[in-house]
Amino acid sequence: MERYGVVARVGKGRRVVDAFGDRAAMTGEVEQAEGTWVTVDGGAVTGTLAEAGSGLAELYAIAAKAGLSPLHSDEARAEAAALAASPGIDDATLVDLTHLPLVTIDEVSSRDLDQAVCIERDRDGFVVWYALADASWYVRPGMALYREAVERGSSYYLPGLVLPMLPKVLSEDVVSLNAGVDRRAMVFELRLDAEGRAVERRIHRARVHSRHKLAFDWVQAFLEGGEVDWDADVQASLRLLPEVGERRIVLAEERNVVRYRRAEVEVRLEGLRFVALDEPRNDVERYNEQISLLTNIEGARFLLEGDTEDDAVEPIYRVHEAPGDERFEELRRATIEIARLHGLDPDLWVWRPEREGLNAYLDRLPHDYVGQAIHRQAMIANRPSHFASMPGLHYGVGADVYGRFTAPMREIVGIFLHNEAWEKIAGHALVPEALTRGLRQRVIDASNEARERQRQFDRDANRLVLDHLFEGQDARTYPATVLGITATRIHVQLDSPKIDVKVYVPHVERAWGDSLVLAPGGAGLLDAAGRCRLRLGDRVQVHVVRRDTKRDRWELALDPLSPDRQLSDDR
Repeated sequence: MERYGVVARVGKGRRVVDAFGDRAAMTGEVEQAEGTWVTVDGGAVTGTLAEAGSGLAELYAIAAKAGLSPLHSDEARAEAAALAASPGIDDATLVDLTHLPLVTIDEVSSRDLDQAVCIERDRDGFVVWYALADASWYVRPGMALYREAVERGSSYYLPGLVLPMLPKVLSEDVVSLNAGVDRRAMVFELRLDAEGRAVERRIHRARVHSRHKLAFDWVQAFLEGGEVDWDADVQASLRLLPEVGERRIVLAEERNVVRYRRAEVEVRLEGLRFVALDEPRNDVERYNEQISLLTNIEGARFLLEGDTEDDAVEPIYRVHEAPGDERFEELRRATIEIARLHGLDPDLWVWRPEREGLNAYLDRLPHDYVGQAIHRQAMIANRPSHFASMPGLHYGVGADVYGRFTAPMREIVGIFLHNEAWEKIAGHALVPEALTRGLRQRVIDASNEARERQRQFDRDANRLVLDHLFEGQDARTYPATVLGITATRIHVQLDSPKIDVKVYVPHVERAWGDSLVLAPGGAGLLDAAGRCRLRLGDRVQVHVVRRDTKRDRWELALDPLSPDRQLSDDR
């Protein structure tokens, strides 16, 4: 079967080596340039994946460093091919829901379509049908597909390169809820009252038929009056999306769910270079998110209901602990110092927890750069979320319990939870105990590790953007905002692209000819005389000093913008 490899120097010649394994030679001598990524079959080069020195070649190198190949083992690919030949769509036990006007709503480029939605009005309430790809029917414990899915933990996304958890014949075809074909699905039937609260839940193992593959921007344009040729019942369903989405957002606000002002940035590979583009979320994406969150909450509640330690159901929960009193106190003190250093009205800018919740405080802050910096400090106060076997609060979504049902082709925890739900519905085990002993903990560990691995990939992608942005640009300056300060680093966000950059305090001290110390609450930097030289929320100019090849990082300096350029942020 086909393999991926990279051309490397072996002895006096160039050969393709297995960059995702032990770097053993896969071919004889080849003519391609060193660093070229190619496909190999039977010891011969069959195609080029990425030219040496290209941006795509850098991405393959990042994947190889993490030991994650875009391809799966021969055994897993053989299993996937067998499933493609017999996809189980005609299973007589499936509930036929192909009449529902389901559609997928995702990014334009998405190919692994996990979810499809339709909404009906039900008196003064609604019925939300949310179909999730039935990956657990195809990928079961004991299979190479399952073993490798646990090893990977999830799919990984780099700009221009996907490292799928499942082979593409499954994730982009047989299991994916593609438009115009029948597919297996776990379908949540959720009845909501007039305020958007879930009052009834049913889960079906069903056959579905997505009508259209839609994108967030297309649906947004339709809701704003654009003309489309979609089926009439699809249009009627989509017109209810804002009603349900807005009601769910109001309920989230009542639960004091904090809404942060985040910069949405998408890193793309354009030609040989990496660029970051501002991609603000539209209303449709927020509404779709609310339905996904609702489904994950209801799925977790279903598994929790009646659960005991000695039964066969083994839920996995996503737990997000609230910041402790100490972190909230640090944030409160930081707002005091920020207001003092900027000379701002404390009645407006200082958070007083005894008077208002964090959500209400952040929501009323002015949309300027200081407000942006305070939002970032509030985000930093959060604890990281994690997967666990015991139920617990998910502070970020304001839920007593929360699961991850909605990405079953992209997260092993989704496959695991779907199987647990099917077993609870059936009332008996669907997989032999010998194959599941200790499996829950392995899935938890793999899922937590996968979250951190994707974060590292995101950092790597941002680094590539900065390398391409700063290379050869010593004379150029970049307007930015100071969003975080520690004793050793200044965290700024560039205006364009809106990407975070670390500026090291020793570099600034050298440029300014002064020593700097951290102000109380991390609200600023003070010089040796105690004068404030830099504050959270300040507008600055970042410029490149040089590339520090020894430490493999950029040495940057910054200067405050003149007072007349400390403009408000109207985003």
